Amino acid sequence: MASRPRSRRLRRTLLAALVAASVAVPTVGAAGPAAVPAPVPAPLAPLSLAVPGELTARYAANRSAVRAAEAMADAHGDHGRAATLRAMAGEDHRLLSFDGRDGGRSVEVFGDLVGAVRIAVLVPGSDTRLDSHRFRSGAAALQRELGRGTAVLAWLGYRTPATLSAAATTPGRAEEAAPLLASFVRELATAAPRARLTLLCHSYGSVVCAEAADRLPVAGLVLYGSPGTGAGRAADLDTAATVWAGRGTDDWIAHVPHVRLSLVLGELGFGTDPVSPEFGARVFDAGTGGHSDYLRPGSVPLRNMARIVAGRDPADA
Repeated sequence: MASRPRSRRLRRTLLAALVAASVAVPTVGAAGPAAVPAPVPAPLAPLSLAVPGELTARYAANRSAVRAAEAMADAHGDHGRAATLRAMAGEDHRLLSFDGRDGGRSVEVFGDLVGAVRIAVLVPGSDTRLDSHRFRSGAAALQRELGRGTAVLAWLGYRTPATLSAAATTPGRAEEAAPLLASFVRELATAAPRARLTLLCHSYGSVVCAEAADRLPVAGLVLYGSPGTGAGRAADLDTAATVWAGRGTDDWIAHVPHVRLSLVLGELGFGTDPVSPEFGARVFDAGTGGHSDYLRPGSVPLRNMARIVAGRDPADA
């Protein structure tokens, strides 16, 4: 019996150390992109995939919005930011939405959205920005793995926390993001009523998905590299979707204490480990990679998550 209190004390000590370190370590670049001004984006009509040419026009409108943000960043003297936006305005970027303010938000399409019968929405974790090449390349790799009749949407729709920050250990950013994600997914489901929708939620993005879970009309909810969700069990997410969880054997997130503490200033930590039997998700093989390797081309987790998106059981689940 004595070992349990010691275990609890150890977890609390580890979490306290993590938070103390996150507060003490300055966030590199925190005053960068978020401080660069950008125009207020023009309102967009509700997403429609039924009207020929409407999606093409939407892409063109968002390229114009990106160019306007680029010009403002250049005038502000942030030429690095301007270069990122200049690349985003290229024809190879198909944006469903874009907002350059407060660090930037975007939703980018990979694959044939109009003809898709299976659609995956990627929800990223901490330190994902408009210039995060890994996020975009991972979306492209997943779409290639899925093949014809599919689309992958890279949803950067919220202000992601820095990995080394107190915000990454608390649910505040996820609570801000959840209604935005739910609204987007409902709009997508209305525009593509015959498509099978799956959310793939990485790291802190799994906290976002968990906050929105009861409002998401999706077939599957995939939590990978997750620190926890804030819920004690998958059933507590109150979703009809099948909840999946996976973690690479070399992912440092496994060492984050799986506790949830109620403090004066709010909740700290995200509770039950999603790959544990206690959580009750369907666990899939996520290979031997690290925290940033899940969407690496040819990897075990990429293949298994593609199978989940396609409505098939992953290998060795």
